Amino acid sequence: MQIFLSWSGPRSQKVAQLLSDWLPKVIQSLDPWISTKDIQKGSLWSEILGEQLQDMTTGIICLTKENKERPWILFEAGALAKGLSSNRVCTLLIDLEPADIAPPLSQFNHTRPKVKEDMLHLLQTLNDRAT
Repeated sequence: MQIFLSWSGPRSQKVAQLLSDWLPKVIQSLDPWISTKDIQKGSLWSEILGEQLQDMTTGIICLTKENKERPWILFEAGALAKGLSSNRVCTLLIDLEPADIAPPLSQFNHTRPKVKEDMLHLLQTLNDRAT
């Protein structure tokens, strides 16, 4: 199953890249899609990004204090949320707490990487969707 990894800024990019490498080692059926690796040089990146978002049903939004209100983060979260009854938008709060998140992102069930139970729940969600 493909999973979209959304980032904006250096800190969230590093986390997304770590997830891209780590997730398939934990759940082998996952195929993370991240723009830094999966868009070829010279490509029309906005077109490719749009195509990927149209087809994805699951994504992880890597949120930081710096990017939590950036337009691209909000755009990608909204594009992933289409048909939310079946799609999943998983927000990963890198240096934030749930109270730090304003709408529209506050409507999602957040994951705090420092909380073991939160990460386990995220992995269970991804595993359930992959089967």
